[in-house]
Amino acid sequence: MRGKLRRFETMKLHDLKPTKGSVKRKVRVGRGIASGSGKTAGRGTKGQGARGVMGKRAYFEGGQLPLVRRLPFKRGFTNLFRIEYQEVNLNAINARFNAGDVVNGASLVAAGLVRDADKPIVVLARGDIEKAVTVHAHRVSKSAAEKIEKAGGSVVKLELPLRGALATIKKPRKEDLPKLLKQS
Repeated sequence: MRGKLRRFETMKLHDLKPTKGSVKRKVRVGRGIASGSGKTAGRGTKGQGARGVMGKRAYFEGGQLPLVRRLPFKRGFTNLFRIEYQEVNLNAINARFNAGDVVNGASLVAAGLVRDADKPIVVLARGDIEKAVTVHAHRVSKSAAEKIEKAGGSVVKLELPLRGALATIKKPRKEDLPKLLKQS
């Protein structure tokens, strides 16, 4: 018995058969009108699809400039470690704050100089300051710090909160490098 296996009989290579209906015959196109796919062989009339293989090259994008040719114009990269600072100039602080005030994220938002108190703030030296204020910022330019201290104020540098890609790695500070090198 070829199709069926008797009990305790091992299966042989000639007993293997594909499931009924799983194997289909290849459609032979371009073999006359009666076949249903004669004449144009299912490709339609004229146009790129009707032509030979040359009509559709690898990486062909329909006449659009291919990616390989666009790449030189797409140079550069996005720096994952970039820190977006909110800028505040000394002339704006001088105009909106009184002597003895504390200039921090919350007071800058209240004054309308920055949008978000939680994002890093940088104080830049454009303009002059005549009032003694205490500035709390994540970064202050050297000339801005000099102008604030010259006016009788003080600068408090805040620690930057690590977010995004910066939070994944811990970079040592320049001051800590000699200690780390001695340890290793």
